[in-house]
Amino acid sequence: MEKKYVVIGLALAWIWGWVAFPVPQASANPYGQWENGPPKSNDFFPIAVWLQDPRRAVQYKQAGINTYVGLWRGPTEAQIAQLKAAEMKLICSPNEVGLRHRDDPAIIGWMHGDEPDNAQARKDGQGYGPPIPPSQIVTDYERIRNLDPSRPVLLNLGQGVAYDNWIGRGVRRNHPEDYPLYIQGCDIVSFDIYPVVHSSPDVAGKLWYVPQGVQRLKEWSKGEKVVWNCIECTRIQHKTAKPTPQQVRCEVWMSLIHGSQGLIYFVHEWEPRFNESALLDDPEMLAEVTQINRQIHALAPLLNSPSKEAKVSVRANDSAVPIASVVKANGGELYLFTAAMRPGITDVTFALSNPSGKTDVEVLGENRTLSIQGNNFMDHFDTWDVHLYRIH
Repeated sequence: MEKKYVVIGLALAWIWGWVAFPVPQASANPYGQWENGPPKSNDFFPIAVWLQDPRRAVQYKQAGINTYVGLWRGPTEAQIAQLKAAEMKLICSPNEVGLRHRDDPAIIGWMHGDEPDNAQARKDGQGYGPPIPPSQIVTDYERIRNLDPSRPVLLNLGQGVAYDNWIGRGVRRNHPEDYPLYIQGCDIVSFDIYPVVHSSPDVAGKLWYVPQGVQRLKEWSKGEKVVWNCIECTRIQHKTAKPTPQQVRCEVWMSLIHGSQGLIYFVHEWEPRFNESALLDDPEMLAEVTQINRQIHALAPLLNSPSKEAKVSVRANDSAVPIASVVKANGGELYLFTAAMRPGITDVTFALSNPSGKTDVEVLGENRTLSIQGNNFMDHFDTWDVHLYRIH
């Protein structure tokens, strides 16, 4: 497909998407405590890209990205200017240039260095030493807060959040007890694990490691921190494996269902050659990511709102394919977001605890509806399926 037609198609998909999804009004944005943090409007949901060139900000904006996290050897004045011109938000290091922009609304947060929980390269180049101690992260956090308390501080941790046996932690491998201590050194805590392209058979192809990490961060932070997570969408360093659009969609919605409040796409690729912005050169994946982001932005007020307990029960015919779900409410309508947590095919029965005259279920983005019979409705799930329902 020629590039110009890809761009036109994505633009039309974006426009049609906002028509297709009703935008609810009631929510509770988690960023209200910071004067210069992420936007406090009900319809803001942070969707970021990791360590990208600001020259590509317009392209990422078209794909539904609204935030840059990290800048190579930055921020610089030129980088900030480019992002502002594209109306792109930024979370970056509080270096001298960044701190000169304390009054600039383009910067919505500060960040630590990446993955301090992993073994750290020795300065003499002779292998790796231990991870940065959690106490050092807390000290650095207090230093950043003293420089500017009006913005949140983001800490991105490594895959040890979800995978205890991650060898990259070195001497702290199999020490998950470190993580509640790390979390004390931030306001927004994120992590990355990329199961499709993972090198270990313990993790490879097991998408549920992504929501497992989200759930752990929610538990370890006791609800006191905002939780984000990273999403794979390229082959990264794998010579043969690459996530499919369906797998990326499932990882995203698994994360959101388990309580993630922000996403960071990792779009670099080293195989078969280095490409910093590989997502932009993959029309099929770019179209899917754009569609995913469009849905998230349309549903942001719901995603920012508290979940509703005991409104809908879920039973898969095949117990080997459990279905994760979360219920949100807007006025008299219920929204049910679901994702298959294991590969496989199953039919699923959803039982409403209080139908209250509800008769129809709209499957968002799929151009179909389901009927409620008594208290129940049913649907079919293929491998890694995601279904989003509006019950009315």
